[in-house]
Formats: sequence, structure tokens, C-alpha cells
Amino acid sequence: MAHAISRLSDTRCELAEGPTWDERSGRLYWCDILGMRIHAIDWETRKERHWTLPNVVGSLGLTQDEDRLVVALRDRVVLFTLSSGIIEPLAEIEADDPRTRLNDGKVGPDGAFYVGTMDDRPDRQPIGALYRVARDGTTTRLVEGVTVSNGLAWSPDGTVLYHADSRPGHIEAWDFDAATGTISGRRLFAQLTNETGRPDGGTVDAQGRYWSAGVSAGMLNCFAPDGALIEAIPMPVPRPTMPCFCGPALDELVVTSLRPHTAPELLAEYPYSGCLFTLKPGATGLPGWRFSL
Repeated sequence: MAHAISRLSDTRCELAEGPTWDERSGRLYWCDILGMRIHAIDWETRKERHWTLPNVVGSLGLTQDEDRLVVALRDRVVLFTLSSGIIEPLAEIEADDPRTRLNDGKVGPDGAFYVGTMDDRPDRQPIGALYRVARDGTTTRLVEGVTVSNGLAWSPDGTVLYHADSRPGHIEAWDFDAATGTISGRRLFAQLTNETGRPDGGTVDAQGRYWSAGVSAGMLNCFAPDGALIEAIPMPVPRPTMPCFCGPALDELVVTSLRPHTAPELLAEYPYSGCLFTLKPGATGLPGWRFSL
């Protein structure tokens, strides 16, 4: 099925990630990891603004306060107040390991922030992990031996957690207990290759299908709840990074992307790399959860 894909914004990020829809404000937030910025666009007016942070911004999530976001910086999770720029520390994660940084993160059904680390060196090794950060800063390591933690999403009923490791190319599913924030029953959900699109960020629609940015192949992949590949949608840029359902009806899918500086031929061929793109995939998304304050 062919999809009409257009640019949502001409803002070119170095590494756009973490698109997060806030139905309260009618805004879409995203981060430029290497640009050390949080961006926002008003859905109705298309007016944009941004905030510069003191370090790389791995991911972000909504909180119960419309004026504050939970944000993953390089080695710490903080609360960031949009109106004042105040940063409130919550937790340090792997701050004593210069090899790693925080990456993909999302608020879970239990109101905690889930965020993973990655080996930030070119020759990536499985030294990262996935963590749960509670409101009081209590941090629990859930998964070890991760190379590039990515793809966090939950099933519509909140009982299944999806988590990807981009370098080996697998997406795993876990049974999730929202009452305790614990996971169990680890199993392989899907295995991707460079050609099919190693998994970067992901999201789930209201029908329980898992959407994954195939960052190595310029694809947006859609999987059934049993892990079967339903559809592979070619994107207009070679390195899509994360999808997010947006808009008042949650029927538009926004996909972030990165600028492939390590492949100058791709950067020249695809000048809009780093922009945000939107399409209507014939599915609707789910409202995001909010960090408990």
C-alpha cells in the first residue's frame, strides 16, 4: 500500500528522536540528541520553539504537570520545567562509565520512566542496560547486556513491554506488571537485519500492532501482535529513527530521522535527513502515559 508522506517540519536536527504527543497542549515534542535541544511544534499553528539543554538529550516523557517534562540527559534523568528552564535532578545512571549514555526512554503504564543506555563508542559492545526510574529517583536495572537500548513501547492494555537492541537487530517482548513495574517472560518478538531495517524507536497502535523505525534500511516496519511483519513502508530518508502517533484523532504517524554524517553520499542525496515526516497509516495510536509527580 502506497502512503503519502510529507515533511511536518523543515527543522533539520542532527539526530532527531523521542517524538512525544501531548494532547493537553496540542504539542508534539521531540529531541535533537546531538544538538542538545528539545523541540516542540504546535499542531494547529505549526509554530515551533526549542529549549537548549546542558548535555545530549537522549529522550523525554510527559509528566502530570503540563509545564514539566521528564528528560534523559547523558548520564542522568531530570525534570525540566519548560517555562523557567529549571532542571531538577532525579537520578544518575552509569555516571561513572564514560563509555555509555542514556538513549531511548518512555513513561510506562505505572507512571515510572523507563530508559536504556548504549555504548557510545563506534565499536559498540553489549555494556548497556534498561532501567526503571521512579518519582523518588529509585532506579532499578531491569535488563543487562544491551548494546543500543531502543524501541520501548507497551501493548494497549499495558501488559506487554517491547524493547529492542538496535545493533543485533532484535525486538523482545516481556510480560509487564504495572502494579510493581517488574518484567518477566522474556521472548523474541522480531529479528531484523540491515536490509530489513534494524530497529530504532517504536510505538504501538490501538490495535496492538508494533511500529518500528528501520534505521538501517530507510523503512518503517509494522508488526502484528504475534511478531509477523505486516507492512514495510519506505521512508523518504535513509535513517528514520522513531514513530509516534499524533494529532487530535491520533491518526497521523510522525517519524523522526537523523543526518547520516558517516555516509556523506547519503547526506548529499537526501538533504532533508534530520527532518520530521508525517503520514496517515490507516491506524490510530494511544495517548501517552505521564510520569507521576
